Amino acid sequence: MKTLVKNFLPVSQVDRLRDARHLFRESNTARIATSAQTSGLRFASLAKPLASAYYSILSWQFQREERAVLAGLAKYHAELQEDDANVFLMRRNVHRLEKGLLMQPRRPIFAKDYILETVNVYRKIVAEPTRSAESTAESLQWGYDVLSEYFAVTSPDPVIDHARGVFEKCPPPPGKCSNIKRVPYKRMLNEHPVTYEQLEQLALKRRSVRWFEQKPVPRDLLDKAFTVAGLSPSACNRQPFRFLVYDDPEIVEKVASLPGGTIGWKQNIPVMVVVLGSLDAFYSEKDRHVIYIDGSLAAMSFSYALETLGLSSCICNWPDIEAHEARAQKVLGLEAYERPVFFMAVGYPDPEAKVAYSQKRPLEVMREYNPPIDRR
Repeated sequence: MKTLVKNFLPVSQVDRLRDARHLFRESNTARIATSAQTSGLRFASLAKPLASAYYSILSWQFQREERAVLAGLAKYHAELQEDDANVFLMRRNVHRLEKGLLMQPRRPIFAKDYILETVNVYRKIVAEPTRSAESTAESLQWGYDVLSEYFAVTSPDPVIDHARGVFEKCPPPPGKCSNIKRVPYKRMLNEHPVTYEQLEQLALKRRSVRWFEQKPVPRDLLDKAFTVAGLSPSACNRQPFRFLVYDDPEIVEKVASLPGGTIGWKQNIPVMVVVLGSLDAFYSEKDRHVIYIDGSLAAMSFSYALETLGLSSCICNWPDIEAHEARAQKVLGLEAYERPVFFMAVGYPDPEAKVAYSQKRPLEVMREYNPPIDRR
């Protein structure tokens, strides 16, 4: 509607309408309407059925997310039904085995409910390693090493013995990556490559930069930062996200126009990065928020890594607005199960430009030790 009004009305009339809207917000009528809306929201929040009715009848804000979750589930289960070769399932289950291997004390028998499933999905993927870009030599070697370790330490059991027999018939991973054995290990706790003071200084230096030098950003530097991002924590090591990188000036201009927060400075962005979540990584709706959690963790590591390379970034908020989501899906060519987490502007910071001070909330407000809980 806003775009329609701007296209058909003169600028002066658009400005008058905007001023009238601002003044209306201070009127008694607006206060009454706001009060009624608040009462309705409170009523709808009293019980789950009321909330469901509200978002089914009065608001459709979650419809795109609902469809994306269903599309992801459909793709995930379709892959399993077709040939069991689901890379995300393999990654999740291998990581579950890792957690069992590092338990203290470790049980002599564990993972009986999913070990055969894990071996079968590994067998299908290793037999056709070129079927997916996810089937890298490193990932397959990791799966092979963890499964080998599992069968080496578990006690005899009919289910485990059967799975072991299937695993022993699997072809080895294509090409030995290195001599590193990719299994749970002990860290060297006396080694600290970065001090707290250095990390704090890096966090203080990192600011949201909106003005950049007009020169290209080398892709090898970006890839170094993405490598660090890939080391971030991820639920069950699924890493259900990708970084879409745009450094062609014509494409950057179009992609930079997608998030609303770039108005006024999008014309000087050298690189745009889309943190894209993929909901086909999950077998259940319960994990639908993981794309936002894991994507954000990786993006923060990426942002810090950029600073060490002389680059800076600005994370652009991506509120769930249907018109924006639909446009992003069209422009970026996204599948129904793919959702942007947010956008990032990247480049060499303009040394003459300012950044926002952005006073952060005090520690005492952000942190609370042992808040009251229900001990019953």
